[in-house]
Amino acid sequence: MRRDSVANTILVAGVLCIVCSVLVSVTAVALRTRQRQNAEKEFSMNILECCGLASETVDIKQVFQDKIERRVVEIASGQFVDSTVYSKLGIDPASYDIKKILRNENLHDLLDGDRDTASIKRLEKYAVVYLYREQGTLKQIILPIRGYGLWSTLYGFISLDSQLEKIQGITFYEHKETPGLGGEVDNPKWKQQWHGKTAFTPDGDVKVKVVRGKASDPSYQGDGLAGATITTRGVSNLVEFWLGPDGFGVFLDKRPFIEKLPVAGG
Repeated sequence: MRRDSVANTILVAGVLCIVCSVLVSVTAVALRTRQRQNAEKEFSMNILECCGLASETVDIKQVFQDKIERRVVEIASGQFVDSTVYSKLGIDPASYDIKKILRNENLHDLLDGDRDTASIKRLEKYAVVYLYREQGTLKQIILPIRGYGLWSTLYGFISLDSQLEKIQGITFYEHKETPGLGGEVDNPKWKQQWHGKTAFTPDGDVKVKVVRGKASDPSYQGDGLAGATITTRGVSNLVEFWLGPDGFGVFLDKRPFIEKLPVAGG
């Protein structure tokens, strides 16, 4: 076969494609475990950051293991779910993936327009919450949150103190908002303003919100994101939704049990 023939050119190109495909596939498979470990580390890091435990010097895996406890909650009833129940449903708290849950029609409900203030369309029936303890004493409860901004759904966490009165932190681990505008939800300075804000009114209604521009009452209002009005509104809506009756409101209303909250299996 002549080197400059069409058939030889196609043959060489085909061989190169096969070799490159094999190399890419082998690399992807070889790195899959490391990618999963890095994703788990990043996820844990966001939870620790939300409750003020993250730093460059801490062993993320060890701190998470020592201080953070996962519990499954049935959103409608606000009750913790026993492992015998959620294991039958195929739910593993350690590998809980909200996107997979929302693809299973048996594990989520559809939200109508009036209730769907966070624009999430589907609400999971069971969620994993995270309890931060120090020497067995409950310090904070970290809740998963999500909602639509301008370009994407923002996925994150919000932490409340053990009395369920003050917000201790907020963080987002996934979104596609515009860098420098809506993407400023990742700005440490913007996230820091959430610490200590009053979450609820004395009657239990959600009080905290993000306002456009500068907050007039920093005790419960957060500064908006400059040039990102829609993302600002989206963040405010999703916080209100998840702290409210259609989100974790029923769970949070069970305040008397909080101080005596048992350790899983205890």
